[in-house]
Amino acid sequence: MGLATNSLEQFARTAEAVAATTKKLEKAALLGEYFAQLTDEDLARAARYFAGQQFAQSDARTTNVGGSILAEAMVAATGVAPESLGARYARWGDGGDVAFEIFVEAKPRNQPSLTLNDTEQLLARLSTTRGKNAKTDLLTKVLTKATPLEAKYLVKLLSGDLRIVLREGLVEDAIARAFKQPLAEVSMANMLRGDIGEAAVRARAGKLSDIEMRLFHPLKFMLATPASDLADIERTMPGEFFVEDKFDGIRAQAHVQDGRVAIYSRTLDEISIRFPELHEPLAEFPTDAIIDGEIITARGAEILPFSDLQKRLGRKTISDELLRSTPVVFVGWDLLYATGKVLINDPLEARRAQLEDLIGAASDSERVRLSRAKRFEDVAALDDEFDAARARGNEGLMIKSPASLYKPGRRGRDWLKLKKALATLDVVVTTVELGHGKRRHVLSDYTFAVRRSETDAELLNIGKAYSGLTDAEIAEMTEWFRAPTIQEFAHGRVRVVEPRIVLEVTFDRVQPSKRHKSGFALRFPRIVRLRPDKNADEIDTLETVRKLAS
Repeated sequence: MGLATNSLEQFARTAEAVAATTKKLEKAALLGEYFAQLTDEDLARAARYFAGQQFAQSDARTTNVGGSILAEAMVAATGVAPESLGARYARWGDGGDVAFEIFVEAKPRNQPSLTLNDTEQLLARLSTTRGKNAKTDLLTKVLTKATPLEAKYLVKLLSGDLRIVLREGLVEDAIARAFKQPLAEVSMANMLRGDIGEAAVRARAGKLSDIEMRLFHPLKFMLATPASDLADIERTMPGEFFVEDKFDGIRAQAHVQDGRVAIYSRTLDEISIRFPELHEPLAEFPTDAIIDGEIITARGAEILPFSDLQKRLGRKTISDELLRSTPVVFVGWDLLYATGKVLINDPLEARRAQLEDLIGAASDSERVRLSRAKRFEDVAALDDEFDAARARGNEGLMIKSPASLYKPGRRGRDWLKLKKALATLDVVVTTVELGHGKRRHVLSDYTFAVRRSETDAELLNIGKAYSGLTDAEIAEMTEWFRAPTIQEFAHGRVRVVEPRIVLEVTFDRVQPSKRHKSGFALRFPRIVRLRPDKNADEIDTLETVRKLAS
């Protein structure tokens, strides 16, 4: 008897088939065939899950289920020895694959019973359940009856990464192909509504046009490409181009509508609570709007160090003392939506002009400022401008084409960044170790990795650093790393952790190395700072490392 199309087991089998091929067209065809069989409700669910989303992006709910809850629930549901998990994680490197192995051994006779609706209900209940023990109990009850494939994909979904080499853009492509709709319209619907599930249902019904923007879900940020040198800028930019300071803060996107304000980070998390003094000046904007910009610490014209801003990040409450000591400013540089119109397909020059009017109409120019965009024709003049930007306390320069459209989630050459002369890399921590001497009780030594490429998320270790962070930062990181540990070695001295903590590291040079899978190692790496505003999708790639090595 065939499986019901609405079953989690059938979803999982489709996911397995998608993972088994490297060809994008085959992946899209497999998804399209599966999508076509589903009801609207299950189509919406499946599209979200294949995009790696537990809920729609416009839905603020989270399950808050970490590695320790998943591990304890698997142990409780199967009776497997807890001490066996470390070796299993070492073998597979993925919680879903570990779950599959365990359930094949312990629950081989379980029959498929979960539907996509059951999965949605589980996620919803986990989002409202408080306390680690209560969440573990709830998940254990469901896993006890799960098949190996059901368990595998429940764990993957709760971990936030299916790891079947399937990006959101490919899910959009599959929806477009399955229902014979233009890909651009599917992508636009997903962006406007913040729900790839709704986009899928609308695509099947042929109702992708005339969709209104839904505010208060973050749009993906357009990213800049590092410029190799001034000659690279001259080759890329038109005869006249915009030049702005590159601020040493955190990227932020402000949504404003009818007095309501929300601020999102580049990791698409809402961070409004950390910057309460920005709410009132943003709320005074005369129209609904989505503004792209940067949050920096500044006192008048003086730009304060990024280390001051870091004190705000990760805090659930901001004290009066912190408000006084770390004054923040929102610097806007782009306008994505205003007066009921999406502006991303307008040229930057037009978006800037509208943003200037909008910020000029706001009353508090100290808290909300407009970035200064100068027009340049001579690339050689950027040397002096770079020095001036650094003297102002900023990182370097942004160089932008006035004709550039805003491309959410994409890194193109319409925007270039000219940063520090000193080379740095954004990397993600994969393994942590206890230190030595006064740091023997804290996890202070970090092994870190880069991505294989922009399209391949495989992490390749490239170095290890233990200097650069303060004792307070190391203590805070130690507490964080103890929770998401997925395996331990050497009696707990070494821990493999979930790749979520991004660092900016500097080094003397890049050299070939057989020790790391990447083929390279950093000589004398040092941690410049934590980057809580970035996630593992945004770290540097092996290509960048190769360029630095040449």
